[in-house]
Amino acid sequence: MKTTTAVDDTKVYKSETVEGVAQILEHASFVVIVPGYGMAVAQAQHRVRELYDQLTKRGITVKFAIHPVAGRMPGHMNVLLAEADIPYADLVEMDEINPEMPRCDVALVVGANDVVNPVARLEKGSPIYGMPIIDADKARTVIAIKRSKSPGFAGIENEQYFTDHTWMLFGDAKEVVGELAKQLAAAAGARQTRAA
Repeated sequence: MKTTTAVDDTKVYKSETVEGVAQILEHASFVVIVPGYGMAVAQAQHRVRELYDQLTKRGITVKFAIHPVAGRMPGHMNVLLAEADIPYADLVEMDEINPEMPRCDVALVVGANDVVNPVARLEKGSPIYGMPIIDADKARTVIAIKRSKSPGFAGIENEQYFTDHTWMLFGDAKEVVGELAKQLAAAAGARQTRAA
């Protein structure tokens, strides 16, 4: 069930449900997951692995866009994803993944904010102007999982989250990603039952 939430007169979030996001993911061919500090705080890396497994079982190409400073320290995302046994070959550094983003069907942003904020490219007066970012906004669809509507570490609103091709999925990353994996598993099970 899609809903919209007004932040002010001009900015509106479009919220999506777990079921709706699962359907969007099922129809994708290429998904890029962008992990961030919110994934680390929620300790969601193992749920992310479950989601990765559900997507790759369907033949969907899944890559992880790794920003060098996402999390508490450089390399933090690599450590967490390695702990969850994500294949190292699917962890792609920012400079390598950015050229692929325009052909990405879904950018799934898991608890990241500043590292995907296009303000860094667009607004000279912004405190993060000039900071290299992952170009999640260039994907065909963006799904952003965030615990709340508060801005990221830099205290700046992410303009990406108000665009026409972005859907917000609010909640704890561990719970939300776990529910997404369950939805996809249930859908796969239902298809197998019908095929039998």
